[in-house]
Amino acid sequence: MTEIQRPGALYQQVAAAIREAILSGEFAPESLLPSEAQLMARYQVSRPTVRNAIAALRAEGLVDVRHGKGSFVRADGHPALSLDRRIQNAPGGTFVMPGGDVWDEAEEPSVHRTRTTKATGRLLGLAEEEELFGCDRLLVDATTGTRAMHRTLIPFEVAESVPALAKEPGQQPTDVYAALAKAGHKLWWSETVRARMPVPDERATLQLPDATPILHLSRITHGTDDRPLILEELRIGADRAEAAYRITADKQPTRRRQT
Repeated sequence: MTEIQRPGALYQQVAAAIREAILSGEFAPESLLPSEAQLMARYQVSRPTVRNAIAALRAEGLVDVRHGKGSFVRADGHPALSLDRRIQNAPGGTFVMPGGDVWDEAEEPSVHRTRTTKATGRLLGLAEEEELFGCDRLLVDATTGTRAMHRTLIPFEVAESVPALAKEPGQQPTDVYAALAKAGHKLWWSETVRARMPVPDERATLQLPDATPILHLSRITHGTDDRPLILEELRIGADRAEAAYRITADKQPTRRRQT
């Protein structure tokens, strides 16, 4: 039995005691926590207090409640997937992404027309409400069951200048790159990664536990004159994946001497 003698609401005191037990290793990652009755006896508190304490730890992301099985300590190990974000040139003017074959498509891709938002317009160098082709894919890794949401956004003006894209805007990203290169663009890419909490539909689609952030990767394909051509967005659970990059040094621009 552990006596609770700390300031704050009683459930917060119990949550703090359980948190300490988790962080100290008494309750190991992926282990089943003691039952409500056992926690009530251990801390000498009521059932509602225990439930509120577990709810607080669940909101923190320390505990995962599985209906019919109990409360489990969340795993703190290495992510199941390491996403290699490189792009490589291949023979015949094509492109490949190492490890890109890890994904299966869980559903048929959804091709649709949409418009830029403030955020996507900024990334594409366009105003809001500019017309785009969009293609949404739900991806799954057959080995780990990890899900990812992938979206490609192609401005109408880009598609109109590349007939292959206007005819089939739902192509795989590497095929889109090839079509842009064939149209005369010398391509390079920039990418940003941010972590944020998911909205409800993302949480449901990605099948995320409570209090789990997502990684939101935004990749821009640039072409002639560094112009943004297309935008890709990848969303995946931060507990399931990490992004890996190969970094090379750019050449420093040569400074012209004044005469």
